[in-house]
This record gives sequence, structure tokens and C-alpha cells, in this order.
Amino acid sequence: MAGTSLGARFYRQIKRHPGLIPMIGFICLGMGSAGLYLLRLALRSPDVCWDRKNNPEPWNRMSPNDQYKFLAVSTDYKKLKKDRPDF
Repeated sequence: MAGTSLGARFYRQIKRHPGLIPMIGFICLGMGSAGLYLLRLALRSPDVCWDRKNNPEPWNRMSPNDQYKFLAVSTDYKKLKKDRPDF
């Protein structure tokens, strides 16, 4: 068993216990979803600043019509008006 690779041992365990297949599938689906959500937060959120030289405060450039929340239950962003000063 010391000479076998990790993939071969994994395949052997799956072959012996086929009930593990759905569990592994759901774990991979959850990890993939979490990774994609973190990627979305890093790229689309106004709280994250990747370019401090050209855009040091990205939250000031957001218009009131921009929806950056993942789910907005009762807010219609198209009808909002600008109620803050320009800096």
C-alpha cells in the first residue's frame, strides 16, 4: 500500500463503497460554489480595492442605480436617485 498512488487508493475506496459517490459529489459542488462566490466577492464588490493608484475609493464611484448586493429583496435600484455629494 505504500507504493500505490493517492488516486489509486481513492479509486479502490470508491469501488468498495459506492455510497461515497454522492457525498463526494456534494462536497465538490459545495466547495466549487464557495470558491465561485468568493471570486464574485473579490471582483464585483465595491469594498475590495485592487487598484489603489487609479481608483483609491471605488465605493465613491458607484451610482445609486448600481446593484452590488447578491440578492436585493425589496429594493428597485432603477428608481433610486442620487442623494449624496460628489467627492
